[in-house]
Amino acid sequence: MERRKTNAVTVGKLVIGGDAPIVVQSMLTTPTLDTEACVQQAICIIEAGGELVRITAQGIKEAENLKNIHNLLRIKGYDTPLSADIHFNPEAAIVAARYVEKVRINPGNFADKRAVFRKIEYTDDEYAKELFELRHKFKKFLDVCTDYRTAIRIGTNHGSLSDRIMSRYGDTSKGMVEATMEYLRICKDEKFDNVVISLKSSDCRVMIDAVRMLIVAMDAENIKYPIHLGVTEAGEGEDGRIRSAIGIGTLLKEGIGDTIRVSLTEPPEDEILVARQLISNFNLKSHDYTIDKIGERIIVTTSFNGSDEDKLRIAANIGGLFVDRKATDLKIMPEDGVSSEIADELARNILQAAGVHRYKAEFISCPGCGRTLFDLQGAVAKVKAAFSDLKHLKIAIMGCVVNGPGEMGDADYGYVGAGYGKVNLYKGRQMIKAGVSENEAIEELRRLITEYEIGSKK
Repeated sequence: MERRKTNAVTVGKLVIGGDAPIVVQSMLTTPTLDTEACVQQAICIIEAGGELVRITAQGIKEAENLKNIHNLLRIKGYDTPLSADIHFNPEAAIVAARYVEKVRINPGNFADKRAVFRKIEYTDDEYAKELFELRHKFKKFLDVCTDYRTAIRIGTNHGSLSDRIMSRYGDTSKGMVEATMEYLRICKDEKFDNVVISLKSSDCRVMIDAVRMLIVAMDAENIKYPIHLGVTEAGEGEDGRIRSAIGIGTLLKEGIGDTIRVSLTEPPEDEILVARQLISNFNLKSHDYTIDKIGERIIVTTSFNGSDEDKLRIAANIGGLFVDRKATDLKIMPEDGVSSEIADELARNILQAAGVHRYKAEFISCPGCGRTLFDLQGAVAKVKAAFSDLKHLKIAIMGCVVNGPGEMGDADYGYVGAGYGKVNLYKGRQMIKAGVSENEAIEELRRLITEYEIGSKK
C-alpha cells in the first residue's frame, strides 16, 4: 500500500510528510543543562543515522540552555534539527520555540492540570471553560512558533491523558483522539500547518487503534498533518524491539507514518539502528506467510532465517493479524542452521507483545531522558533479574513521573524514578512507597509484591 498523503512540514532543513522519505529520530538521555554531554550524545545519534534529535526541557532554565546546545552543535558542523520535549510548562515551550526547530507538547498536560486518575465530573460549563483556557494558552504558543518558523508536534500519550478528557472519554483510544483533535482544530483555525502528530502507548493494540481512529477523525475534518509513530515505554532487548516492530510495522503496512522512533531503554543510537532496519527490511507489499484454519483456530505460518533483521520483519509483517485478532496461533519454521527453540521463542514473544497469550513476566520501561535522575538501564536489569520468574505479572520501570503513573496503569507494579537515587513504588497507579533508596528498592518491591500477591489469595 502507498503511504497516506499528508502535508509536508518543514523542520529546519528537514521535511516530514508529503513525498519525503520516512524520518528516523531519537532522544537524548543526558541532563539538558550539561551542554557538552548533550552535544556529544546528539552527535552519536546523528552519526548513527538519526535525522532529528529530541531534548527534554522541564523548565525555563533548561529551555534557555537549548540555545547553547543548538549553537555548539552548529559550531561542530552539524545542522540536524533539534526538537524540545515539554511537559507541564507552557512557558518553557514558548522559550524553547525560539531556539530549536521543533517543539513537542503533550495535550494531557500543556494546559490541563496534572491528572490525579480519579473520576471527576465536569459540567458542560466547566468543560467549556477549560477548553477556552486551553485555546488561549495554546494560541500564545502558536504565535511564537509562527514568528520563529518553529514546527510543533502534538504528542498525545495514553499514560498522560488529563482528568478532563478521561471524565468524558475514559482512559481510552477515543480519549487520546479527542485530546489530540482539540489541539488540531485550534491549529486549523489559526492556519498553523507546521504540525506533526503522534499517539503513543506502551500497549501495541491501544497505539494502533488510536492512530487508526485519529486518521478517520482527521479525514472527517479535512486535516492532513504528518504522523509520527512509536510504541512508548517499549522496553529493551528483543521484547522492546518486537513490541515496537508490531506497533510501527502494522501501521506502516497500512500506509500510515511519516516519521518513527523506536523507544528502547538502551543508548539512543541503538534506536536508530532498529528504526533503520524496520524501514529498509520491511516490504509494504510482502505477504510471506500462510494462514490455515484448523477447527476454530487460525494459524499463521512463516519462516525464519535466524537474523535480528528477520525477527523485526516477521513481527512487523504479521503482528497486526494478532493485534486485530484475525489469527490465534503462530508457527515459525526455522531455516537451515536455526534451532527450533529460537523460532518457538520468537513466536511466543510476538504473541505476548500482541496481547494474545502470556508466557512470561512482562516488563515495560521508558528510554529515559534528561529528567531521569537514576541509572534506568541498570534498574531495568535489576528488576528483570529479581522478578522474571513471576510469569503472571507485568512490571513497569519508569525514569520519572511524567508518564510513569499513567503509562503503567495496566501494569501490576511500578518502579518509578523520584529523584537522585530515589524510587517510588506503585501498585497499579497507586503509589505505595515514596522516596525509597535505590539500594533498597528491589527488596522493598519484593516485599510489596509478596504482601499483595499473598493477600489477594487469602
